[in-house]
Amino acid sequence: MAERVVLAYSGGLDTSVCIGWIAEETGAEVIAVAVDVGQGGEDLDAIRQRALDCGAVEAEVADAREEFADEYCLPALKANALYQGQYPLVSALSRPVIVKHLVAAAKKHGAGTVAHGCTGKGNDQVRFEVGINSLAPV
Repeated sequence: MAERVVLAYSGGLDTSVCIGWIAEETGAEVIAVAVDVGQGGEDLDAIRQRALDCGAVEAEVADAREEFADEYCLPALKANALYQGQYPLVSALSRPVIVKHLVAAAKKHGAGTVAHGCTGKGNDQVRFEVGINSLAPV
């Protein structure tokens, strides 16, 4: 069996291009994983199909809305956790739940790598990579 990579998949242009790029550059099979934390937007079935159309060997969508609200947002709201005392940490709070589903998919599909499309200059890269390495240390 070929090496497998789980890709955090949003359905946008960048992560759609990543599917083919990862496969071409590494020879790995790509499993796309989209996690719904209530962000709205496009239908997750359409996102799943787009991943398959772009060359993913498998595509999963996880409905993590209740989990995110109950286990992440509610405790943060109770603690009055605000970024610089001004606005909720919704984006930052969503990354651990997304990572949890990515790592679970990697274990399920025998993937040795979890990839994401975050830039190398932002907090999201750190949030994803620290979370992934915490749940699935190399």
